[in-house]
Amino acid sequence: MDCDPWLCRRCSVGLGIQKDQMSWSRFRPLLSIHRGPRLGQVETLRGQVANMQETLLTFRGGGSGPKNAEPEVEKFIDLDHLLQMFRRQIRIVLLFAGIGLLIGVTNLAFATYYYTAGTSILLDENLNRFGSEISPAPANMEADKKIMSQVAILKSSALAAKVVDSLHLYDNYAFIDPSPSMFARFKSLVKGTMDLIAGRGGKGGDFSNENVRRGTAVAVLLDNLRVEQEPQSFVVNLFYTSTDPVLASAIANAYAEAYLSDKFDANFDASQRATVWLRKRLTDLKDQSQEASLRVERFRSANHLTATKGALLSEEQLSDMSTQVIVARAQSAKALALYNQYKSIVEAGQQSAVDNAATVSNQDSPTVITTLRERYHAIEKRAQEIEDKFGSAHPQAISLRSEQNEVGRQIYNELKQMTESYRNQYEVAQSWEASLKDGLLQVTGQTSEDNESLVELKNLERNADAISDLYKTYLTRYQETAQNQSFPITEARVISTATPPTEASSPKRTLLLAGSLLLGALFGMGVGGWREFREVTLRIGEDVSRTLGIKFLGYLPRIVPPEESDGSTEESPVIDIMRFATAAPGSQFTETLRHAKIVADTMLGYQQCKVIGIASVLPGEGKSTVAANLAALLASTKARTLLIDADLRKAALTKLLDISVKTGLSDVLALQPPQYSRWRDIIVVDGQTKLEILPTSGSFQYPNTSDLISGVAMARLLEDARTTFKYVIVDLPPLGPVFDTKAFERLADGFVMVAEWGETPRSLVKTILEAEPQIAAKTLGMILNKADLEKLYTYSSYGSSEYLLARFSSYYREHRDLERHNFEEVQKIISAIDR
Repeated sequence: MDCDPWLCRRCSVGLGIQKDQMSWSRFRPLLSIHRGPRLGQVETLRGQVANMQETLLTFRGGGSGPKNAEPEVEKFIDLDHLLQMFRRQIRIVLLFAGIGLLIGVTNLAFATYYYTAGTSILLDENLNRFGSEISPAPANMEADKKIMSQVAILKSSALAAKVVDSLHLYDNYAFIDPSPSMFARFKSLVKGTMDLIAGRGGKGGDFSNENVRRGTAVAVLLDNLRVEQEPQSFVVNLFYTSTDPVLASAIANAYAEAYLSDKFDANFDASQRATVWLRKRLTDLKDQSQEASLRVERFRSANHLTATKGALLSEEQLSDMSTQVIVARAQSAKALALYNQYKSIVEAGQQSAVDNAATVSNQDSPTVITTLRERYHAIEKRAQEIEDKFGSAHPQAISLRSEQNEVGRQIYNELKQMTESYRNQYEVAQSWEASLKDGLLQVTGQTSEDNESLVELKNLERNADAISDLYKTYLTRYQETAQNQSFPITEARVISTATPPTEASSPKRTLLLAGSLLLGALFGMGVGGWREFREVTLRIGEDVSRTLGIKFLGYLPRIVPPEESDGSTEESPVIDIMRFATAAPGSQFTETLRHAKIVADTMLGYQQCKVIGIASVLPGEGKSTVAANLAALLASTKARTLLIDADLRKAALTKLLDISVKTGLSDVLALQPPQYSRWRDIIVVDGQTKLEILPTSGSFQYPNTSDLISGVAMARLLEDARTTFKYVIVDLPPLGPVFDTKAFERLADGFVMVAEWGETPRSLVKTILEAEPQIAAKTLGMILNKADLEKLYTYSSYGSSEYLLARFSSYYREHRDLERHNFEEVQKIISAIDR
């Protein structure tokens, strides 16, 4: 018997036409065994097979299963993906931002408002320049240390106690025990709970005790006080926060006054203590100075170290005698020179004496020689004149010469007397010089003995002088300190006083609302990020083609059952959903099913009857709805179509179509002995589309459903159906729970996978298809069911078909439009369906 390879199931399965990449050379040997009258026809269709293979590659995206999936390209920062995430989670972010804003408004409504008053204090050392010397400007580090020390003083409990006492805050019960804010109540509750858990019982203060109230007031004061240094300056800012603005300003000013008063008191106390100490020290130094002076005088007296004009007497004697020795030596030398001169003149004779009388007369000589010498020259002159006139023999000339000789003799005698006088003076000078030398030697020895005692005297004098200088210094400092006590000046002054604030410092309305809004938005972003992290489901066609490597057939929007116009209609809305493709032929739902039909016709075009299994991975994904609508669409094209409910365990399709079944498919397949033609007796025909439905009872009395659905009876049933129907749509059980679909694989020509949009995990589908390569090889494509078309654009990039889906709506006539025009007609058609 000759067989047609395009009609023979045994050969067509063996041909493996469904394999995308099988070449003609692989199944040419199989065709050679079917030589007969039709072999020429097969040869003539060889080119058609090649074209079909190219079409298969086009519809499958170049692969036959998940192993050919296109690898994802990772990007460092995918801005488009971030924008998609923002579009998807914007409602969550806005929701939590609104919640945060509401919490902020609630907090403002019940919050306790606090007011902050401040004053500024300048630390200026030049303010006390009238009371003390101006110290040089301190280095930066030292200045910072000094300012921080003053800040510590302002924060001290001692200064706070002075403020409490000055304002009598310990009697202000609203101050020491204020009503807590909502946050304070919550904090106190948490603290009390922790103390209770830890076994520490809280003890309240006894405000009847003034000391307790004062201590509490000091603690409250320090808790609400803030002291800060103004940057790059010597200004310290002091702030106090309170629920009462007037009290806040009063406390800030009182703090400044207390600080200045404390500085003045500290300076006064320090000066007072210094004065007392200096007075005592001066008394001691005075006694020590007197004792040191007495020691010096006693030592000088005991060692005969008498001093005049600041020097010892022996030293003065030595100095005087040294001077006298020098003078005596000079006089001796002078006397000797005069004696020798006069002696030489006298020894030369009278005439020599007269001739040298002029030399002698020029010295400190008596006037006698001068007179005699003048007389001698006058006589000589007169005698010469007479001799020149009258001759030497003249008596007067002789008389004058005689008188001249007498005067010469007198001159000579006078010089001899003077020579003896100078000799006597020389001898006296030598005697005086020798006496002085002896006295100098005696004084020099005494001075050497005194010098040894003088060293000890100098030490005593230096000690006395040091004690005296120290006493003078302390006396000066004492006088300055006593003077400073009369100057009420400190090195600080207030440059800005506190005034009652008009605006609350806490809570800040704008900042609180903005912060609440921002925190809410951030929390919403965190929730949105967590949702995105958990997003592992199929959302768009790119997930199907890129991750699973199979063709994407389209989206089926979630169908909302139509509202009943009145209560007279008892038709179930589920039936409308199961027949939606024929009720709304112009909808996008129906268009997706038409795409699936075209893909099946193209990829399985060689089959006279196409057995298409509708499968899913998980239960509840809507495969039964897809199978019913696809079968109804096929039947509406005048193509005889058989819809088989092959879910032998649950019979979901039969239940959704509300078909009453006594004997179903499972009963027929389980008949013993087999009755292969009995299945035609239980077919139910849809009166509207002429769709023929083979229901099942869905009972669990047949546990071996996988054997029934893949057994000989099912194979003979489908072989018999191929002779009558053009399409056989088989609603199969899900792949995840049971093995029935895997067992049925060899009897099907192709599979249409159904996944629920946003619910079916990508990894699960990929894992199952990789584990079942036979099913993956026969998979025609996948449909994403129950898609939310309004959210679909948020999962796609700009320019994709999903992003531009709204622009396609003019080509569709959705069921809502159909309800307005043809709802009554549809209801009539549905009510006439043969059950």
